[in-house]
Amino acid sequence: MNKILSKKMFSEKVACLEVEAPLIARSRKAGHFVIVRIDERGERIPLTIADADIQKGTITLVVQAVGASSTRITQLEPGDVLHDVVGPLGHATDIQKYGTVVCCGGGVGVAPLYPIVKAMHEAGNRVIVVLAARTKDLIILEDEMRAASDEVIIMTDDGSYGTKGLVTNGVETVINREKVDKVVCIGPTIMMKFVALLTKKYDISTIVSLNTIMVDGTGMCGACRVSVGGKTKFVCVDGPEFDAHEVDFDEMMMRMRAYKADEVEAMSKLNA
Repeated sequence: MNKILSKKMFSEKVACLEVEAPLIARSRKAGHFVIVRIDERGERIPLTIADADIQKGTITLVVQAVGASSTRITQLEPGDVLHDVVGPLGHATDIQKYGTVVCCGGGVGVAPLYPIVKAMHEAGNRVIVVLAARTKDLIILEDEMRAASDEVIIMTDDGSYGTKGLVTNGVETVINREKVDKVVCIGPTIMMKFVALLTKKYDISTIVSLNTIMVDGTGMCGACRVSVGGKTKFVCVDGPEFDAHEVDFDEMMMRMRAYKADEVEAMSKLNA
């Protein structure tokens, strides 16, 4: 059992939970994820570790209410417990001194991006962060990103905050003004696809995290199969990070639609 020590709502459907997990806090690295179950019969939910505090023995998880299980997790309060928190899992991010690194994120993808930003900056890189969302209210972790990077650029679809435009507009602005050595992108699949197309045009090495397609986190269910460089990979055991220019995003988006009917049914039961 892992106790929830604190909770903050970033928006109506996005919760930030500080969870007691001392062993995971000591061993986790940027890019690692955990598998969470709300109770003994609960669905396995993969969540990237957004932060950790070794002294307190806690990890920070950011959860968006999308399906029934994630909705139940966002409804938990301090003092409640998660039945299982297993990890750290996956391959950690390859942190090196590249030079200038642009880290771009959209939606809750900003949460797993945060530890990468910190690690890249601590490795001596110039780190520029591009945060994107539909509106101002959906921008998360802005203050934390500003403290951990050299510059933060905000892009909103409706222009309610920062600059009006898409994440690709922000990334290309940086590319056009200075040499970029590495791009890291985490967010909705369609966003990562177009960032990959942009950076491929400029021949800039780009890494994406495909954590959104994971299910069981052990490589047994096969739900997270993706094509990378023409070969089949399993996101949970081979990733979750891959070369963006090698990922077949169209196939991934098609696979992510496979469970829509089940999600609708589960939500209807939860709301009944």
